[in-house]
Amino acid sequence: MAVSTNGSSAPALKFLIYGRTGWIGGLLGKLCTAQGIPFAYGAGRLENRAQLEADIDEVAPTHVFNAAGVTGRPNVDWCETHRVETIRANVCGTLTLADVCRARGLVLINYATGCIFEYDAGHQLGSGVGFKEEDTPNFVGSFYSKTKAMVEELLKNYENVCTLRVRMPISSDLSNPRNFITKITRYDKVVDIPNSMTILDELLPISIEMAKRNLTGIWNFTNPGVVSHNEILEMYRDYIDPSFSWKNFNLEEQAKVIVAPRSNNELDTVKLKTEFPELLSIKESLIKNVFKPNQKTTKA
Repeated sequence: MAVSTNGSSAPALKFLIYGRTGWIGGLLGKLCTAQGIPFAYGAGRLENRAQLEADIDEVAPTHVFNAAGVTGRPNVDWCETHRVETIRANVCGTLTLADVCRARGLVLINYATGCIFEYDAGHQLGSGVGFKEEDTPNFVGSFYSKTKAMVEELLKNYENVCTLRVRMPISSDLSNPRNFITKITRYDKVVDIPNSMTILDELLPISIEMAKRNLTGIWNFTNPGVVSHNEILEMYRDYIDPSFSWKNFNLEEQAKVIVAPRSNNELDTVKLKTEFPELLSIKESLIKNVFKPNQKTTKA
């Protein structure tokens, strides 16, 4: 194929984005508008090769972004009872898009997930040792995560794909029900486990820069470090609502109210931080990009 990857720059940009009705896809469109980057949303279904080829013919993009797929509504438990639909979108659809892009010499920026790992003996909770890009996924607790691990392994064979492992995404829009902060503030009870997370306000612009640099391969796409549920809710209380309170429960208690287990892990971000030294730690980014812009208290 004729795609030039990992470092070369493209003169004129035009993006083709899949996932128009999704959270990340919508934010990408707004970022492109703000940056003056021409873009269009794909109309084709990911699993329909002819429709994808028609989109590319019509738009003539320099890069393609995939923010489409199935996460389940209201959460990943949906995927447990809709397995074929999940495979069709997350496996068949993603692979078809990657293959079409490769045939056309296009880099594909694919928003994937880091919820394919769980703390283990070599990556213990609190150790500061995170899973690296080359590590083999070890979390198979949910069907959603299984499909994501499957497709990530297959996409390694596509040299035109940039796989971004997003985790527990957060944005400054605290009204969005997909926002991890919004989710946990509405739960009756929450677990309290440190995790790697993705601040979209900071990292989505970086993904656009990654496209400009034609970076490919797998990237742990989270802010450095970890933050726990309680630490986030303490920030929420301090910056947003002083009267806010919450209750904790343990994983055994959580298991009684969910269908599929959830992934908890820390991802190593040395690779991303080396490419983008300005990247803030998760707690710094939470305060700067999420809580201070929404601040309603008198906290300094």
